Amino acid sequence: MKNSNIKNLVKPSVRSLTAYQAFDIPCKIKLDANESPYGFPFGPLLAKISTNRYPDPGAKELKRMLAKRLAVSPANILFGNGSDELIYYLITTFGGPVLYPVPTFSMYGIISQALGEKAISIPLDREFDIALEKTLMAIKKEKPKLIFLSSPNNPTGNCFSAEKILKIIELSKGIVVVDEAYQPFSSEKGFLPLLKDYKNLVIMRTLSKIGLAALRLGFMIADAEIIAEVNKVRLPFNLNSLSQAVAVEALEEKGELAFSIKKIVSERELLFRELEKIKGIRPYPSEANFILFRTDKPEKVYDALLKRGILVRNMTGSVTGCLRVTVGTPEENKAFLKALKGIYG
Repeated sequence: MKNSNIKNLVKPSVRSLTAYQAFDIPCKIKLDANESPYGFPFGPLLAKISTNRYPDPGAKELKRMLAKRLAVSPANILFGNGSDELIYYLITTFGGPVLYPVPTFSMYGIISQALGEKAISIPLDREFDIALEKTLMAIKKEKPKLIFLSSPNNPTGNCFSAEKILKIIELSKGIVVVDEAYQPFSSEKGFLPLLKDYKNLVIMRTLSKIGLAALRLGFMIADAEIIAEVNKVRLPFNLNSLSQAVAVEALEEKGELAFSIKKIVSERELLFRELEKIKGIRPYPSEANFILFRTDKPEKVYDALLKRGILVRNMTGSVTGCLRVTVGTPEENKAFLKALKGIYG
């Protein structure tokens, strides 16, 4: 065993996988990860948590609160340690093939490959919308067990056509997951009202984008039968006590969360208008808490911003020629715009 080659023991699907990279790059202004610039203080809660006891395995209090807020039954909700864990559970439960448009959230493909399931990616059209005809052809040919549709979509920021999504839900014999991580920032209501009409519809949401990213708390809403099946593979105590307690308190203070969301949307519109004025920059309309923009020199702009202490996301490999900037505080956005204008000045 001394001379064993570990790589030969690894599953082929994992051996060829590239790990997701979440870089911690030193900077003054961090606008790369689609986080909210507004947090939620939870210091006083620490005294209420018993660190020697396991957390509530079913997150009952949080589930009751969220069910009431969403007007669904607690039996229609399942929590995950972030949306990533729920994606993992869904693919573990239903298997593949797994279909999704590209570019989109990378974890759909990474987790599919990690679990050895076939992943089918369909390029979006020129407007970053679903290429419906190609998608329906792939559904007919490949018969995917799972279809992931992120709307608003990351990294493009737009909502997919509701009519196209409905068509896919109606024609698919598998599970269609509409990932609404960025729905709080969107002018569209989302697909929650349609849940009762489509048994194969799953909706994913998260608290990460609205100021609670540190909690790693995602949730899915679906038919009770789907929830029961996915719950079979859920790891016990997957949601820690601190995350549950902070989420409950934050949701009770929903006015504070709503106010911060409103500020982010207002800043997003201002940021978009200012980006439009810069020659050499083409911002794309967004319904999320970030803006994708095209530039004639993405690498140079990225490096120049970083030298000025501002970190954005370089989308090379996903959307060629584009960078993505998270909407920050008014001060952060002004600093970003001033730096960008200086680069193009």
